[in-house]
Amino acid sequence: MTDSPTTGSPHGKAVLRELSPQHRQLRKAIPDVYKGFAELSGAAFADGDLDRKTKELIALAIGVVEGCDGCIASHGQSAARAGATRQEAAEAIGVTFLMHGGPATVHGARAYEAFCEFADAIAASEQAV
Repeated sequence: MTDSPTTGSPHGKAVLRELSPQHRQLRKAIPDVYKGFAELSGAAFADGDLDRKTKELIALAIGVVEGCDGCIASHGQSAARAGATRQEAAEAIGVTFLMHGGPATVHGARAYEAFCEFADAIAASEQAV
């Protein structure tokens, strides 16, 4: 199910590229709100008793349940960067099936594909070094 870094997933980097100009435009209109959100995000994802990787997997799972492709892409990328494995991502996504049923199987498959795209890109960049 993994794509090569050159093919990509329509639910990974493509989603982030699509949303980026929209976020930039809105950020210009409400910079203080974005600043506050960034501070909240930093606090929520800071290592504590739960490490960042675990928190990103939780956020990825919430993105699946909410059916949010932007959340799936963002937290899939962040989970991969935090060192989550494909199996860890798959298991976190598996919990969403229990908690959200059939719709999670659709968004879960998208999330796994996106996660694998980011994991492949990280692996390729590490091999290039």
